[in-house]
Amino acid sequence: MSYPGYPPTGYPPFPGYPPAGQESSFPPPGQYPYPSGFPPVGGGAYPPAPSGYPGAGGYPAPGGYPVPGGYPGASPAGAAPSYPGVPPGQGFGAPPGGAGFSGYPQPPSQSYGGGPAQIPLPGGFPGGQMPSQYPGGQAPYPSQPATVTQGAQGTIQPAAHFDAMRDAEILRKAMKGFGTDEQAIVDVVASRSNDQRQKIKAAFKTMYGKDLIKDLKSELSGNMEELILALFMPPTYYDAWSLRNAMKGAGTQERVLIEILCTRTNQEIREIVRCYQSEFGRDLEKDIRSDTSGHFERLLVSMCQGNRDENQNVNHQLAQEDAQRLYQAGEGRLGTDESCFNMILATRSFPQLKATVEAYSRVANRDLLSSVAREFSGNVESGLKTILQCALNRPAFFAERLYYSMKGAGTDDSTLVRIVVTRSEIDLVQIKQMFSQMYQKTLGTMIASDTSGDYRKLLLAIVGQ
Repeated sequence: MSYPGYPPTGYPPFPGYPPAGQESSFPPPGQYPYPSGFPPVGGGAYPPAPSGYPGAGGYPAPGGYPVPGGYPGASPAGAAPSYPGVPPGQGFGAPPGGAGFSGYPQPPSQSYGGGPAQIPLPGGFPGGQMPSQYPGGQAPYPSQPATVTQGAQGTIQPAAHFDAMRDAEILRKAMKGFGTDEQAIVDVVASRSNDQRQKIKAAFKTMYGKDLIKDLKSELSGNMEELILALFMPPTYYDAWSLRNAMKGAGTQERVLIEILCTRTNQEIREIVRCYQSEFGRDLEKDIRSDTSGHFERLLVSMCQGNRDENQNVNHQLAQEDAQRLYQAGEGRLGTDESCFNMILATRSFPQLKATVEAYSRVANRDLLSSVAREFSGNVESGLKTILQCALNRPAFFAERLYYSMKGAGTDDSTLVRIVVTRSEIDLVQIKQMFSQMYQKTLGTMIASDTSGDYRKLLLAIVGQ
Protein backbone atom coordinates (compact mmCIF):
# COMPACT_ATOMS: atom_id res chain seq x y z
CA MET A 1 0.00 0.00 0.00
CA SER A 2 1.45 3.38 -0.89
CA TYR A 3 0.45 6.90 -0.08
CA PRO A 4 0.29 9.83 -2.48
CA GLY A 5 3.16 12.22 -2.00
CA TYR A 6 5.22 9.72 -0.02
CA PRO A 7 8.19 9.56 0.06
CA PRO A 8 8.83 13.33 -0.23
CA THR A 9 10.77 14.70 -3.18
CA GLY A 10 14.13 16.38 -3.21
CA TYR A 11 16.47 13.80 -1.69
CA PRO A 12 19.63 12.58 -3.40
CA PRO A 13 19.53 9.28 -5.30
CA PHE A 14 20.61 6.05 -3.67
CA PRO A 15 23.42 4.30 -5.63
CA GLY A 16 22.48 1.02 -7.31
CA TYR A 17 18.77 1.60 -6.80
CA PRO A 18 16.27 0.57 -8.06
CA PRO A 19 17.31 -3.02 -8.93
CA ALA A 20 17.69 -3.54 -12.68
CA GLY A 21 14.48 -4.64 -14.35
CA GLN A 22 12.29 -3.59 -11.41
CA GLU A 23 12.21 0.17 -11.95
CA SER A 24 8.43 0.33 -12.31
CA SER A 25 7.73 -0.90 -8.77
CA PHE A 26 10.02 1.61 -7.03
CA PRO A 27 9.92 5.39 -6.60
CA PRO A 28 12.05 7.24 -9.19
CA PRO A 29 15.64 8.18 -8.26
CA GLY A 30 15.96 11.41 -6.32
CA GLN A 31 12.92 10.72 -4.11
CA TYR A 32 14.40 8.83 -1.20
CA PRO A 33 13.66 9.95 2.33
CA TYR A 34 17.31 10.33 3.32
CA PRO A 35 19.05 13.57 4.26
CA SER A 36 22.07 14.58 2.22
CA GLY A 37 25.07 12.31 2.59
CA PHE A 38 23.17 9.54 4.45
CA PRO A 39 23.61 6.62 4.30
CA PRO A 40 27.35 7.01 3.65
CA VAL A 41 28.67 6.17 0.23
CA GLY A 42 31.46 3.63 -0.07
CA GLY A 43 30.65 1.64 3.05
CA GLY A 44 31.56 4.29 5.64
CA ALA A 45 30.33 4.12 9.24
CA TYR A 46 26.75 4.91 10.16
CA PRO A 47 26.23 7.86 12.46
CA PRO A 48 25.84 7.11 16.17
CA ALA A 49 22.33 6.02 17.20
CA PRO A 50 20.25 8.72 18.86
CA SER A 51 20.10 8.44 22.65
CA GLY A 52 17.23 6.32 23.90
CA TYR A 53 17.52 3.62 21.23
CA PRO A 54 18.60 0.18 22.35
CA GLY A 55 22.28 -0.30 21.61
CA ALA A 56 22.93 3.46 21.40
CA GLY A 57 26.41 4.14 20.18
CA GLY A 58 26.05 2.61 16.74
CA TYR A 59 23.68 0.95 14.32
CA PRO A 60 24.20 -2.72 13.57
CA ALA A 61 26.18 -3.43 10.43
CA PRO A 62 24.07 -3.87 7.30
CA GLY A 63 22.34 -7.21 7.57
CA GLY A 64 22.80 -7.22 11.35
CA TYR A 65 19.09 -7.45 11.95
CA PRO A 66 17.35 -10.56 10.61
CA VAL A 67 15.65 -9.71 7.35
CA PRO A 68 11.94 -9.95 8.04
CA GLY A 69 11.48 -11.70 4.71
CA GLY A 70 11.57 -15.01 6.56
CA TYR A 71 8.41 -14.65 8.58
CA PRO A 72 4.94 -15.46 7.30
CA GLY A 73 3.67 -13.29 4.52
CA ALA A 74 6.71 -11.04 4.36
CA SER A 75 7.20 -8.95 1.23
CA PRO A 76 9.16 -10.92 -1.35
CA ALA A 77 12.66 -9.70 -2.16
CA GLY A 78 12.52 -6.98 -4.76
CA ALA A 79 9.07 -5.73 -3.69
CA ALA A 80 8.92 -2.30 -2.10
CA PRO A 81 7.66 -2.79 1.46
CA SER A 82 4.54 -0.95 2.54
CA TYR A 83 3.90 0.42 5.98
CA PRO A 84 0.35 -0.02 7.22
CA GLY A 85 -1.35 2.92 8.80
CA VAL A 86 1.36 5.48 7.99
CA PRO A 87 -0.28 8.64 6.62
CA PRO A 88 1.99 11.07 4.77
CA GLY A 89 4.22 12.89 7.23
CA GLN A 90 2.89 10.89 10.15
CA GLY A 91 5.38 8.01 10.08
CA PHE A 92 5.78 5.48 12.84
CA GLY A 93 5.83 7.80 15.83
CA ALA A 94 2.94 8.36 18.18
CA PRO A 95 0.78 11.36 17.23
CA PRO A 96 0.94 14.65 19.08
CA GLY A 97 -0.37 14.03 22.58
CA GLY A 98 2.27 11.45 23.31
CA ALA A 99 0.27 8.20 23.38
CA GLY A 100 2.74 5.47 22.46
CA PHE A 101 2.39 1.89 21.41
CA SER A 102 2.58 -0.99 23.84
CA GLY A 103 5.57 -2.42 22.56
CA TYR A 104 8.87 -2.99 21.15
CA PRO A 105 12.39 -1.68 21.66
CA GLN A 106 13.18 -1.55 17.96
CA PRO A 107 13.65 1.62 15.88
CA PRO A 108 11.47 1.75 12.77
CA SER A 109 13.46 0.65 9.76
CA GLN A 110 13.03 0.26 6.06
CA SER A 111 14.81 -2.04 3.68
CA TYR A 112 14.54 -0.98 0.04
CA GLY A 113 14.32 -3.71 -2.59
CA GLY A 114 14.59 -6.47 0.04
CA GLY A 115 18.27 -5.56 0.62
CA PRO A 116 19.94 -6.22 3.95
CA ALA A 117 20.73 -2.66 5.07
CA GLN A 118 17.97 -1.27 7.28
CA ILE A 119 18.25 2.41 8.11
CA PRO A 120 15.83 4.31 10.36
CA LEU A 121 13.63 6.70 8.42
CA PRO A 122 14.37 10.32 9.29
CA GLY A 123 11.49 12.72 8.95
CA GLY A 124 8.98 9.96 9.54
CA PHE A 125 7.92 11.39 12.89
CA PRO A 126 5.37 14.15 13.45
CA GLY A 127 7.04 17.49 12.82
CA GLY A 128 9.77 15.80 10.80
CA GLN A 129 12.05 15.25 13.82
CA MET A 130 13.20 11.87 15.04
CA PRO A 131 12.72 11.98 18.83
CA SER A 132 15.63 11.11 21.10
CA GLN A 133 13.36 8.63 22.79
CA TYR A 134 10.01 6.99 22.07
CA PRO A 135 7.12 8.06 24.31
CA GLY A 136 7.45 5.92 27.42
CA GLY A 137 10.75 4.58 26.08
CA GLN A 138 8.95 2.15 23.78
CA ALA A 139 8.96 1.74 20.02
CA PRO A 140 6.02 0.88 17.76
CA TYR A 141 4.61 -2.61 17.38
CA PRO A 142 6.41 -4.20 14.42
CA SER A 143 3.87 -4.83 11.69
CA GLN A 144 3.99 -7.97 9.62
CA PRO A 145 3.34 -7.53 5.91
CA ALA A 146 0.60 -9.39 4.01
CA THR A 147 -1.09 -12.45 5.54
CA VAL A 148 0.05 -14.62 8.40
CA THR A 149 -0.57 -17.91 6.64
CA GLN A 150 2.28 -18.19 4.18
CA GLY A 151 5.75 -19.38 5.00
CA ALA A 152 5.16 -20.22 8.68
CA GLN A 153 7.74 -22.69 9.82
CA GLY A 154 8.41 -24.73 12.92
CA THR A 155 11.83 -25.60 14.31
CA ILE A 156 10.70 -29.23 14.70
CA GLN A 157 9.98 -31.25 11.57
CA PRO A 158 8.89 -34.92 11.48
CA ALA A 159 11.96 -37.18 11.60
CA ALA A 160 12.78 -39.13 8.45
CA HIS A 161 13.16 -42.94 8.72
CA PHE A 162 11.08 -42.83 11.91
CA ASP A 163 10.76 -46.06 13.89
CA ALA A 164 8.43 -45.80 16.90
CA MET A 165 9.49 -49.16 18.37
CA ARG A 166 13.18 -48.33 18.17
CA ASP A 167 12.56 -44.97 19.89
CA ALA A 168 10.45 -46.66 22.58
CA GLU A 169 13.34 -49.05 23.23
CA ILE A 170 15.85 -46.16 23.51
CA LEU A 171 13.60 -44.43 26.07
CA ARG A 172 13.12 -47.67 28.04
CA LYS A 173 16.90 -48.19 28.25
CA ALA A 174 17.39 -44.53 29.26
CA MET A 175 15.09 -45.00 32.28
CA LYS A 176 16.01 -48.55 33.31
CA GLY A 177 18.25 -49.33 36.27
CA PHE A 178 20.02 -46.74 38.40
CA GLY A 179 19.94 -43.14 37.21
CA THR A 180 18.43 -41.79 34.01
CA ASP A 181 20.16 -41.09 30.73
CA GLU A 182 18.59 -37.66 30.17
CA GLN A 183 20.70 -36.98 27.07
CA ALA A 184 19.19 -40.01 25.30
CA ILE A 185 15.70 -38.75 26.19
CA VAL A 186 16.56 -35.24 24.90
CA ASP A 187 17.94 -36.65 21.62
CA VAL A 188 14.75 -38.61 20.88
CA VAL A 189 12.10 -36.19 22.12
CA ALA A 190 13.48 -32.97 20.59
CA SER A 191 13.84 -34.41 17.10
CA ARG A 192 10.39 -35.99 16.68
CA SER A 193 7.12 -34.29 15.77
CA ASN A 194 4.19 -34.41 18.19
CA ASP A 195 2.44 -36.98 16.00
CA GLN A 196 5.55 -39.19 16.12
CA ARG A 197 5.72 -38.83 19.92
CA GLN A 198 2.13 -40.14 20.15
CA LYS A 199 3.24 -43.20 18.16
CA ILE A 200 6.24 -43.73 20.47
CA LYS A 201 3.86 -43.58 23.46
CA ALA A 202 1.60 -46.23 21.90
CA ALA A 203 4.56 -48.45 20.92
CA PHE A 204 5.97 -48.23 24.48
CA LYS A 205 2.69 -49.50 25.97
CA THR A 206 2.46 -52.30 23.38
CA MET A 207 6.06 -53.44 23.90
CA TYR A 208 6.38 -53.13 27.70
CA GLY A 209 2.81 -53.01 29.04
CA LYS A 210 3.69 -49.75 30.81
CA ASP A 211 2.66 -46.14 30.46
CA LEU A 212 5.55 -44.06 29.07
CA ILE A 213 4.27 -40.86 30.72
CA LYS A 214 4.10 -42.47 34.18
CA ASP A 215 7.62 -43.83 33.73
CA LEU A 216 8.94 -40.43 32.64
CA LYS A 217 7.20 -38.71 35.60
CA SER A 218 8.84 -41.12 38.03
CA GLU A 219 12.30 -40.42 36.55
CA LEU A 220 12.09 -36.63 36.10
CA SER A 221 11.12 -33.63 38.20
CA GLY A 222 10.63 -29.87 38.13
CA ASN A 223 10.84 -27.92 34.88
CA MET A 224 12.31 -30.84 32.93
CA GLU A 225 9.30 -32.98 33.87
CA GLU A 226 6.87 -30.19 32.86
CA LEU A 227 8.63 -29.73 29.50
CA ILE A 228 8.74 -33.47 28.67
CA LEU A 229 5.10 -33.99 29.62
CA ALA A 230 4.08 -30.97 27.50
CA LEU A 231 5.94 -32.43 24.51
CA PHE A 232 4.09 -35.75 24.86
CA MET A 233 0.61 -34.18 25.10
CA PRO A 234 -1.31 -33.84 21.81
CA PRO A 235 -1.50 -30.07 20.98
CA THR A 236 -5.27 -29.74 21.52
CA TYR A 237 -5.11 -31.59 24.82
CA TYR A 238 -2.17 -29.44 25.96
CA ASP A 239 -4.14 -26.23 25.25
CA ALA A 240 -7.22 -27.63 27.05
CA TRP A 241 -5.05 -28.79 29.97
CA SER A 242 -3.36 -25.36 30.18
CA LEU A 243 -6.77 -23.62 30.29
CA ARG A 244 -8.05 -26.01 32.99
CA ASN A 245 -4.88 -25.50 34.99
CA ALA A 246 -5.23 -21.70 34.70
CA MET A 247 -8.72 -21.78 36.26
CA LYS A 248 -8.29 -24.58 38.80
CA GLY A 249 -8.08 -23.76 42.51
CA ALA A 250 -7.78 -20.29 43.98
CA GLY A 251 -7.12 -17.46 41.55
CA THR A 252 -7.10 -17.45 37.77
CA GLN A 253 -4.14 -17.07 35.42
CA GLU A 254 -5.81 -14.65 33.02
CA ARG A 255 -2.70 -14.28 30.82
CA VAL A 256 -2.92 -17.99 29.93
CA LEU A 257 -6.60 -17.67 28.95
CA ILE A 258 -5.75 -14.65 26.77
CA GLU A 259 -2.67 -16.25 25.20
CA ILE A 260 -4.59 -19.35 24.09
CA LEU A 261 -8.14 -18.15 23.33
CA CYS A 262 -7.17 -14.90 21.57
CA THR A 263 -4.52 -16.41 19.26
CA ARG A 264 -5.88 -19.75 18.01
CA THR A 265 -7.80 -20.44 14.78
CA ASN A 266 -11.52 -21.30 14.75
CA GLN A 267 -10.82 -24.98 14.23
CA GLU A 268 -8.25 -25.06 17.04
CA ILE A 269 -10.70 -23.36 19.45
CA ARG A 270 -13.56 -25.72 18.59
CA GLU A 271 -11.30 -28.73 19.11
CA ILE A 272 -10.09 -27.30 22.45
CA VAL A 273 -13.72 -26.83 23.60
CA ARG A 274 -14.57 -30.45 22.65
CA CYS A 275 -11.40 -31.82 24.28
CA TYR A 276 -12.02 -29.80 27.48
CA GLN A 277 -15.46 -31.41 27.74
CA SER A 278 -14.35 -34.97 26.95
CA GLU A 279 -11.16 -34.99 29.04
CA PHE A 280 -12.25 -32.99 32.08
CA GLY A 281 -16.03 -33.44 31.91
CA ARG A 282 -16.47 -29.68 32.08
CA ASP A 283 -17.90 -26.91 29.91
CA LEU A 284 -15.15 -24.39 29.02
CA GLU A 285 -17.58 -21.50 28.57
CA LYS A 286 -19.19 -22.15 31.98
CA ASP A 287 -15.77 -22.29 33.66
CA ILE A 288 -14.82 -18.98 32.02
CA ARG A 289 -18.08 -17.38 33.18
CA SER A 290 -17.52 -18.51 36.77
CA ASP A 291 -13.84 -17.44 36.82
CA THR A 292 -13.99 -14.07 35.04
CA SER A 293 -16.40 -11.14 34.91
CA GLY A 294 -17.47 -8.02 33.06
CA HIS A 295 -16.10 -7.06 29.66
CA PHE A 296 -13.22 -9.53 29.98
CA GLU A 297 -15.67 -12.40 30.50
CA ARG A 298 -17.67 -11.32 27.42
CA LEU A 299 -14.51 -11.13 25.29
CA LEU A 300 -13.39 -14.65 26.28
CA VAL A 301 -16.89 -16.08 25.75
CA SER A 302 -16.85 -14.53 22.26
CA MET A 303 -13.44 -16.16 21.63
CA CYS A 304 -14.77 -19.55 22.81
CA GLN A 305 -17.32 -19.67 20.01
CA GLY A 306 -14.60 -20.16 17.39
CA ASN A 307 -16.69 -18.18 14.89
CA ARG A 308 -14.23 -15.53 13.72
CA ASP A 309 -14.52 -14.79 10.00
CA GLU A 310 -11.55 -16.53 8.35
CA ASN A 311 -11.96 -15.19 4.83
CA GLN A 312 -8.50 -14.00 3.74
CA ASN A 313 -9.90 -11.36 1.35
CA VAL A 314 -9.88 -7.85 2.80
CA ASN A 315 -12.87 -5.53 2.41
CA HIS A 316 -11.33 -2.04 2.57
CA GLN A 317 -14.73 -0.32 2.68
CA LEU A 318 -15.65 -2.38 5.77
CA ALA A 319 -12.23 -1.62 7.31
CA GLN A 320 -12.92 2.11 6.89
CA GLU A 321 -16.42 1.74 8.42
CA ASP A 322 -15.09 -0.34 11.34
CA ALA A 323 -12.32 2.18 11.98
CA GLN A 324 -14.93 4.96 12.11
CA ARG A 325 -17.12 2.86 14.46
CA LEU A 326 -14.17 2.14 16.79
CA TYR A 327 -13.24 5.83 16.84
CA GLN A 328 -16.82 6.83 17.69
CA ALA A 329 -16.94 4.08 20.38
CA GLY A 330 -13.74 5.26 22.07
CA GLU A 331 -11.66 8.34 21.31
CA GLY A 332 -14.59 10.16 19.69
CA ARG A 333 -16.87 10.17 22.75
CA LEU A 334 -16.95 10.53 26.52
CA GLY A 335 -16.71 7.04 27.96
CA THR A 336 -16.24 3.88 25.93
CA ASP A 337 -18.69 1.63 24.08
CA GLU A 338 -16.98 -1.64 24.97
CA SER A 339 -19.46 -3.83 23.07
CA CYS A 340 -18.46 -2.21 19.76
CA PHE A 341 -14.78 -3.10 20.34
CA ASN A 342 -15.81 -6.63 21.37
CA MET A 343 -17.99 -7.15 18.30
CA ILE A 344 -15.40 -6.00 15.74
CA LEU A 345 -12.33 -7.60 17.33
CA ALA A 346 -14.12 -10.91 17.98
CA THR A 347 -15.71 -11.39 14.54
CA ARG A 348 -13.41 -9.94 11.86
CA SER A 349 -10.67 -12.01 10.25
CA PHE A 350 -7.07 -11.21 11.22
CA PRO A 351 -6.23 -9.75 7.74
CA GLN A 352 -9.41 -7.65 7.96
CA LEU A 353 -8.41 -6.38 11.41
CA LYS A 354 -4.97 -5.46 10.06
CA ALA A 355 -6.66 -3.30 7.40
CA THR A 356 -8.87 -1.77 10.12
CA VAL A 357 -5.76 -0.85 12.16
CA GLU A 358 -4.35 0.93 9.09
CA ALA A 359 -7.63 2.75 8.43
CA TYR A 360 -7.95 3.75 12.09
CA SER A 361 -4.61 5.57 12.11
CA ARG A 362 -5.92 7.75 9.27
CA VAL A 363 -9.35 8.31 10.85
CA ALA A 364 -8.16 9.00 14.41
CA ASN A 365 -4.63 10.28 13.76
CA ARG A 366 -3.66 7.79 16.46
CA ASP A 367 -2.68 4.15 16.56
CA LEU A 368 -5.46 1.70 17.53
CA LEU A 369 -3.26 -0.14 20.03
CA SER A 370 -2.60 3.10 21.91
CA SER A 371 -6.32 3.97 21.78
CA VAL A 372 -7.15 0.60 23.36
CA ALA A 373 -4.56 1.34 26.08
CA ARG A 374 -6.27 4.69 26.76
CA GLU A 375 -9.84 3.37 26.73
CA PHE A 376 -9.41 0.05 28.59
CA SER A 377 -7.40 -1.37 31.47
CA GLY A 378 -6.52 -4.69 33.07
CA ASN A 379 -7.34 -8.03 31.46
CA VAL A 380 -9.77 -6.77 28.83
CA GLU A 381 -7.10 -4.34 27.60
CA SER A 382 -4.59 -7.23 27.39
CA GLY A 383 -7.10 -9.41 25.52
CA LEU A 384 -8.02 -6.76 22.94
CA LYS A 385 -4.35 -5.86 22.40
CA THR A 386 -3.46 -9.54 21.92
CA ILE A 387 -6.03 -9.86 19.14
CA LEU A 388 -4.71 -6.73 17.40
CA GLN A 389 -1.08 -7.80 17.84
CA CYS A 390 -1.87 -11.20 16.28
CA ALA A 391 -3.54 -9.41 13.36
CA LEU A 392 -0.45 -7.24 12.85
CA ASN A 393 2.29 -9.75 13.60
CA ARG A 394 1.62 -13.02 15.42
CA PRO A 395 5.31 -14.06 15.76
CA ALA A 396 6.10 -10.68 17.39
CA PHE A 397 3.36 -11.26 19.98
CA PHE A 398 4.86 -14.61 21.01
CA ALA A 399 8.40 -13.18 20.90
CA GLU A 400 7.31 -10.51 23.39
CA ARG A 401 5.69 -13.11 25.68
CA LEU A 402 8.88 -15.18 25.61
CA TYR A 403 11.04 -12.14 26.36
CA TYR A 404 9.00 -11.11 29.38
CA SER A 405 8.88 -14.71 30.67
CA MET A 406 12.66 -14.45 31.15
CA LYS A 407 13.28 -10.74 31.72
CA GLY A 408 14.17 -9.58 35.22
CA ALA A 409 14.47 -11.70 38.34
CA GLY A 410 13.25 -15.28 38.03
CA THR A 411 11.77 -17.05 35.03
CA ASP A 412 8.12 -17.76 34.25
CA ASP A 413 8.92 -21.32 33.21
CA SER A 414 5.32 -22.35 32.50
CA THR A 415 4.96 -19.59 29.89
CA LEU A 416 8.39 -20.35 28.42
CA VAL A 417 7.56 -24.09 28.13
CA ARG A 418 4.05 -23.50 26.79
CA ILE A 419 5.06 -21.12 23.98
CA VAL A 420 8.17 -23.05 22.92
CA VAL A 421 6.19 -26.32 22.80
CA THR A 422 2.97 -25.02 21.19
CA ARG A 423 4.75 -23.00 18.48
CA SER A 424 7.59 -25.49 17.82
CA GLU A 425 5.84 -27.00 14.78
CA ILE A 426 4.02 -23.85 13.62
CA ASP A 427 6.08 -20.63 13.52
CA LEU A 428 8.95 -20.82 16.02
CA VAL A 429 11.40 -19.99 13.19
CA GLN A 430 9.60 -16.67 12.63
CA ILE A 431 9.29 -16.05 16.40
CA LYS A 432 13.08 -16.45 16.74
CA GLN A 433 13.64 -13.95 13.90
CA MET A 434 11.29 -11.40 15.46
CA PHE A 435 12.90 -11.95 18.88
CA SER A 436 16.35 -11.09 17.50
CA GLN A 437 14.99 -8.09 15.62
CA MET A 438 13.10 -6.72 18.61
CA TYR A 439 15.60 -7.35 21.41
CA GLN A 440 19.02 -7.48 19.69
CA LYS A 441 19.76 -10.89 21.20
CA THR A 442 18.78 -14.39 20.15
CA LEU A 443 16.10 -16.44 21.87
CA GLY A 444 18.70 -19.22 22.40
CA THR A 445 21.09 -16.82 24.16
CA MET A 446 18.39 -15.69 26.57
CA ILE A 447 17.20 -19.26 27.26
CA ALA A 448 20.80 -20.38 27.87
CA SER A 449 21.38 -17.62 30.44
CA ASP A 450 18.03 -18.16 32.22
CA THR A 451 17.86 -21.95 32.48
CA SER A 452 20.19 -24.79 33.39
CA GLY A 453 20.90 -28.51 33.16
CA ASP A 454 18.89 -30.94 31.02
CA TYR A 455 15.97 -28.51 30.98
CA ARG A 456 18.20 -25.98 29.19
CA LYS A 457 19.54 -28.67 26.82
CA LEU A 458 16.05 -29.77 25.80
CA LEU A 459 14.73 -26.20 25.34
CA LEU A 460 17.74 -25.28 23.18
CA ALA A 461 17.32 -28.48 21.14
CA ILE A 462 13.67 -27.54 20.45
CA VAL A 463 14.41 -23.94 19.45
CA GLY A 464 17.18 -25.24 17.19
CA GLN A 465 20.11 -23.56 18.89
